[in-house]
Amino acid sequence: MPLDPGTAALLQLIDAAPYPPMYESTPEIARATFRAMTVDGVTPETRIPVGSAEDVEVAGRPARLYRPEGEGPFPTLVYLHGGGFVIGDLDTHDQTCRSLCAGASTVVLSVDYRLAPEAQFPAAVDDTLAAVTWAADHLAELGGSHVLAVGGDSAGGNLAAVAAQALRVHVSAQILIYPTTDLAGEHASRVENAEGYFLDLPTMHWFSSHYLGTVDPDELVASGVALTDVRHSPLHGDLAGLPPTVLATAEYDPLRDEGEAYADALAAAGVHVDRVRFDGLVHGFIDMGPMSPAAAEALLDVVARTRALLHSL
Repeated sequence: MPLDPGTAALLQLIDAAPYPPMYESTPEIARATFRAMTVDGVTPETRIPVGSAEDVEVAGRPARLYRPEGEGPFPTLVYLHGGGFVIGDLDTHDQTCRSLCAGASTVVLSVDYRLAPEAQFPAAVDDTLAAVTWAADHLAELGGSHVLAVGGDSAGGNLAAVAAQALRVHVSAQILIYPTTDLAGEHASRVENAEGYFLDLPTMHWFSSHYLGTVDPDELVASGVALTDVRHSPLHGDLAGLPPTVLATAEYDPLRDEGEAYADALAAAGVHVDRVRFDGLVHGFIDMGPMSPAAAEALLDVVARTRALLHSL
């Protein structure tokens, strides 16, 4: 279907902004720009209310713990923010975590894992596994129920999928929002949606080069990192016995096909998958609600699917 009008208007504003393309920028400038896009527009009136939000430390990393209104027990969701493993933090995804906490009636533990290039692969994976392991050991003081989910968007969806595979004995569900699942693979949507839809191919290469140290397959192999290493490309992992999954993709997203390939592979392995593609939308739609009613509705849909899954376990 055609590109959502609200999203199209937002993309025009971004194109007209006095910022260089991210792939021509530095990580420091890119982080500041992303914060300006996601944090600066939030006011006390628009901040989504939750029962409480508290900054904490988990496994040596900064984190933020959100609790819903009401009496528990609640499910617990460990959330990993997106940003290509290079940008993003607890504040850029505060509204998303608040939406999940309030709308899905779940305790959300948002983890600020280390970013590249200062800490390259597998630092973010190590931080994620440590945080999920910590959460599994502290469920009684978190949500209070037996349900431990992992979730995230984009790069965070990648880390959530990796954690679900590595710690499958602890994880009850996974919530994957336009995840990257095959960093070294080739997928048609990367060509179809290579430019003009917020996340573009040069920026994807910029992210990967910072995270993995290169985007060249031969250099990656020479560095000792396999192209199909499940710690960066969970599509190539053992999917049998993984927990039920919500997986959302967007039509005009270069990551669309690898996300849907992961949904197909999960289903083929016998995993229950609640999958949805949001037509007309682009990568990053969870942050685009203020400009796009369709994006706002899509986030509400993901939250509703999350609630239905987590409270059925």
